[in-house]
Amino acid sequence: MQIQIINGPNLNLLGKREPEIYGSESFEDYFEQLKKRFPQVELHYFQSNVEGELINKIHEVGFSFDAILLNAGGYTHTSVAISDAIAGVTTPTLEVHISNIYKREEFRHKSIISKSCVGMISGLGLKGYELGITYFLNTPAL
Repeated sequence: MQIQIINGPNLNLLGKREPEIYGSESFEDYFEQLKKRFPQVELHYFQSNVEGELINKIHEVGFSFDAILLNAGGYTHTSVAISDAIAGVTTPTLEVHISNIYKREEFRHKSIISKSCVGMISGLGLKGYELGITYFLNTPAL
């Protein structure tokens, strides 16, 4: 099984940015733990602060990988283009958020990308990525 993790803007600052919300661990360190936890899965990781690069990565893996875990960051609430990219590929995408977007500012309560995703995990910290992988491992082909 091949799973692509895609993180959007500002998630390169995990471990440094607002640790009271996002924790003190970098995603790169956490990703190494994920690879050890799921040796049977070929995990890939991509992060960009640029909307078009996120769309290009979705297009690149969206017909060949088994799953995408996407944390679109702030683009979750603004990007029709990312939503369209998810809808345009055949690989199922699960939306992930480290923080609980519904306990934050009002503008974060609406996800434009949700309608194109198979589901959402929000507010469980980095553990959400592990739960997303487990979901895809235990769910028959979507």
